[in-house]
Amino acid sequence: MSIPTGTMLDRYEVVGLLGKGAMGEVYRARDARIGREVAIKVLPSAYSTDPERLRRFDQEARAAGALNHPNVVAIFDVGTHEGAPFVVTELLDGHTLRTRLADGPPPLRKALDLAVQIAQGLSAAHAKGIVHRDLKPENLFITGDGHLKILDFGLAKLMRPEIISGGQVDSLVATAMTEMGRVMGTVGYMAPEQVRGEVADHRADIFALGCVLYEMLTGAPPFHRDSSVESMAAIVRDELPPLDPAITSRVPSLSPLLRRCVEKLPGDRFESARDLAYSLEAIAEAIAGTSGSASAEVAAEERIAFQRVTFRRGVIWSARFTPDGHSVVYSASWEGKPLELFWSHLGNPEARSLGFKDGDLLALSATSEMAVLLRTEFWTSFDRRGTLARVPSMGGAPRELLNEVHSADWAPDGQQFAIVRSKQGMIRLEFPVGNVLYQTVGWIGQIRISPDGQHIAFSDHASRGTDSGSISIVNRKGERTVLSDDWGTLRGLAWSADGREVWFTADRHGAARGLYAVALDGQLRHVLQLASNLTIHDIARDGRVLVGHGTERAGINLLAAGETRERDLSWLDWSLLQDISRDGSMILFDESAEGGGSTGSVYLRPIDGSPAVRLGEGTGRSISPDGQWVVCAVSTAGAIGQIYALPTGVGEPRAIPTGSLFCHHAFWLPDNKHLVVSAHEPGKGIRLYKLDTMSGEANAFTPEGMDYLEMRLLPGGKEVSGLGADQDHWVYPIEGGDPRPLGGLERADRIVCWLPDGESVITYRMNELPARLYRVQPTSGERTLWREIVPPDPTGIFRVGRMRTNADGSAHGYVYYMHLVDLHVLSGLR
Repeated sequence: MSIPTGTMLDRYEVVGLLGKGAMGEVYRARDARIGREVAIKVLPSAYSTDPERLRRFDQEARAAGALNHPNVVAIFDVGTHEGAPFVVTELLDGHTLRTRLADGPPPLRKALDLAVQIAQGLSAAHAKGIVHRDLKPENLFITGDGHLKILDFGLAKLMRPEIISGGQVDSLVATAMTEMGRVMGTVGYMAPEQVRGEVADHRADIFALGCVLYEMLTGAPPFHRDSSVESMAAIVRDELPPLDPAITSRVPSLSPLLRRCVEKLPGDRFESARDLAYSLEAIAEAIAGTSGSASAEVAAEERIAFQRVTFRRGVIWSARFTPDGHSVVYSASWEGKPLELFWSHLGNPEARSLGFKDGDLLALSATSEMAVLLRTEFWTSFDRRGTLARVPSMGGAPRELLNEVHSADWAPDGQQFAIVRSKQGMIRLEFPVGNVLYQTVGWIGQIRISPDGQHIAFSDHASRGTDSGSISIVNRKGERTVLSDDWGTLRGLAWSADGREVWFTADRHGAARGLYAVALDGQLRHVLQLASNLTIHDIARDGRVLVGHGTERAGINLLAAGETRERDLSWLDWSLLQDISRDGSMILFDESAEGGGSTGSVYLRPIDGSPAVRLGEGTGRSISPDGQWVVCAVSTAGAIGQIYALPTGVGEPRAIPTGSLFCHHAFWLPDNKHLVVSAHEPGKGIRLYKLDTMSGEANAFTPEGMDYLEMRLLPGGKEVSGLGADQDHWVYPIEGGDPRPLGGLERADRIVCWLPDGESVITYRMNELPARLYRVQPTSGERTLWREIVPPDPTGIFRVGRMRTNADGSAHGYVYYMHLVDLHVLSGLR
């Protein structure tokens, strides 16, 4: 069936034919709603005769549409045309891997890079319970800039349902694909359990990836024979043919990796695509010798060794070597359970719980006494605080010391602490306790005392709304030195064993977080880069490095007005909800990690799931009441200071004059001309200002010490609620006047919005999971449960936050933060 140019498939106008094959025809089309070009794959109408198969296809394709991963083609929509199902995807420019292989095998490094990207895309899909089942070079697309996208998630179930009624199995051989000549192209990548007609899980995709990588290395699939029957027999019976000696001599570890991918039994393969991606990254890094010679690559492979420490699914918040270097203590949340402390002897996959629910490890002394944060709560998106306590080696009753502590480290004597705590709106670094060495209106992370006790290294962040910042040290006199600045996603820090360098993990220009070292004179060097994020936790006395590695994502769920099921409106890898339009039809969000680029990207997206529209660079803040403008902040040298107005339609962006103010957050007032901004002048604390967006005239209406993230406009637009320096809730008149305390709320409450009646607020607490939204009447203190938020799969989700609603509260959205991280010990780094 050919579709003429100009035909409308729902709201998509066909522009032309891109290609055709056994699985249907692909057209270039134009989305009439937003003017964006898309690709539409129309499947043969013969596959639409089974209603149950169509239903499963629709369900699978819609699930795949929620993936939003850089290595998976984005699915925008599904539908039918004259009885034939179609899928609407992003339009790609490039060619399939099959086309590339027609020119011969790619270089080794390129093949490994493509394999890493495939594994990362599969890992994201498998984490959501989605299996491809038909991975092969035809379904792998390489864009013009070398980026790989996995195609056709969701189509496998339409083409071959795993089990049909009566318990009979529908294998590929029994389908029409045999007659269509597709078996030879597909059979070569099937797992043995698929050949036998058994139900296949995610490990079938790992088998297929092993076959694809083998073909990229050798030019031919490993189990290809002269007929489909012989090929299937080879898959079940034959061992993997050996690689060329030229490859195995360069990278000896490739052959065992491939053999593990294509083991006959699923249980003998890599357990997850995430583990496979990590192993591939390690090999790719090892062969990236600067000279490019085989000897340099093999030396690098032999130099770096990886030892996995943890094996469960979840979040690891912090970790330290024990003083003897034989064990590791860490805090983790496994399978969606509360944070807990664990001890693990290296080489033993089992770990022993030390207890302390909702307790976070901060440091270990030279005698293995632990500094622990109890009753932890998220203070901002990136920072936690709680009660500092000392805990004996290997557990025991804690001795509580200080409240509202953010981080701490032991001095070499094992008696004194350096701490970070909040006081009167400022974040202070103290050593010893009570002696302030440095303070900021931003935040301070990951403090570590040098081995000689003379310096404290820390990550210094100018704004509490970002993890961008600098690596700084301060001496015992309070003299601060910036060793390296302008870093994004700055997480993890440790002194080298000799105390001459500070090692840290961060990114620049939107790349994955890598491992760097900076000397006390500012000399910087790049230690290690993998394709996905690293977080350094500690360095042992013998130089071994303890790192976390794995998937880190932030996503957006939204419940539209009148609906009962949430939609996942995530876009790239770190989608942060900022606002919902007054009518509830659009969300404002930004991407601030690898997908968003070095300065971040601001997007608008319809809540119906239509594609997001990029408005510009920076961090989104709020949508104007008339929907015509978005206010955003733009990072400069790791700090957020300048704000801009971006048009949501036709128009030019414009800078908003702010004078000497360093602006953190902003939202529009009802007149569409003024903003409320949280800002500070040089050397002063944060307060709230009414700002004229044209003239830049700014009038402060609160005292210093405000928590700038928690300001909310009251109905009528004349007052703002917020957290003062005392961390209590207050209401401040915008035109000036005395503030009034806001009763009925506790310090842990965070206001989501004021309801239109002006008498009630919606609140939640950042530390709860599941999160509970309450309707509170401040005057009476009456509190009733409004809604409960339970992410579908809590594994790896360590909190939900950034709650937002539209004007009347009928629609709400939130951000979920997910880490799936493993601990590894790296040896041989230098």
